[in-house]
Amino acid sequence: MSPFHSDLSNVRNPIAQANGLPNAHYTDPAVFTEERQAVLFDNWAGLGVGADVPEIGDAVPLTFMGMPLLMLRDKQGEVRVFQNICRHRGMILVDAPCKIEGAIRCPYHSWCYATDGRLVSTPHVGGPGQNTHEGIDRDLLGLIEVRSHIWMDVVFINISGSAAPFKEAHADLITRWAEFDKPLFHGGADSRFTLEVACNWKLAVENYCESYHLPWVHPALNTYSKLEDHYHIEAAGKFSGQGTWVYRQLTDDDGTVFPDFDALDSKWDTAAEYITVYPNVLLGVHRDHTFAIVLVPHGLDRTVEHIHLYYAAKETPDGLRLRNTLQWKEVFAEDVFVVEGMQRGRHATGFDGGRFSPVMDGPTHMFHDWVAAQMERHRCAPAPLTPAQAAE
Repeated sequence: MSPFHSDLSNVRNPIAQANGLPNAHYTDPAVFTEERQAVLFDNWAGLGVGADVPEIGDAVPLTFMGMPLLMLRDKQGEVRVFQNICRHRGMILVDAPCKIEGAIRCPYHSWCYATDGRLVSTPHVGGPGQNTHEGIDRDLLGLIEVRSHIWMDVVFINISGSAAPFKEAHADLITRWAEFDKPLFHGGADSRFTLEVACNWKLAVENYCESYHLPWVHPALNTYSKLEDHYHIEAAGKFSGQGTWVYRQLTDDDGTVFPDFDALDSKWDTAAEYITVYPNVLLGVHRDHTFAIVLVPHGLDRTVEHIHLYYAAKETPDGLRLRNTLQWKEVFAEDVFVVEGMQRGRHATGFDGGRFSPVMDGPTHMFHDWVAAQMERHRCAPAPLTPAQAAE
């Protein structure tokens, strides 16, 4: 990677003087690989949602930045994340969503693991009919567990294990939305959908953080929740986004509405907030429903947005729920041409990262600054010792 790509000093300037992240952060495979570790693996990144594995034994194989992972609900009802590989020869254990009735069995040599990750069976490992061997310590060969935490039903993972505990790292946001720390009920099959977008995942974050684009990209939404009704949400180094003082509760043809969450402050009668939990989780809260969008990078310029809608009650009107899903799908789909257009624009050699409106782009600049900070931290970290150096 050239020194030109490494210069992030302009990004970290005050917003009135700052440039956005250089083109290389959207187009250069070397930078993409660097961000994999510095931005996504070293922090609490979103992987999926608890609703993906609703019942004990449910297991879903996932790939995150090339790494094969397995998310499951163990026999105690806890959601856990493991590397989806057998400790014997690295074979993929589960290649399709399934219900684990007994143990997780490797299809190669039939080593078996409990849902808590313990290695419980190693058939013929000591020769025909010999299922143990002194050189194979099962206690040391359980599945490799990935550190995880669930909040707002999002399953966050810290692959490197180096981040502060989730409740510490995101204490301010947890406090801000403490009123929504209560049971959330997924709307089911008609309340989940995906959007595949031809852009780097960061562009989806940048667009979500700000309301500046509302009048031109979301004209229908802007008719009742106008640009001037919005405010910035900015917590440097932690999260950013936007809020609105005008939230119009969805109604069915007969005037039916979704039930509200209990004991909300009166401000939520008309307000709503939309926040990015750095790096890749977009959340929205309203008096009667929430949503979570987990951005999963599938390459340098390919992102899959996994959208999930949640409600305050387990049972909600079918027609109203579907109407809400379709409404949000239309809103999010309106953003696709923007993020894809910006991705194409990053191949213009004269583009210097762009400038920010000092008044309107604060939340987006804050995200750029955070990414730059993660890269600087990573680049300044001591290089690991080689075996030869360690032996000296």
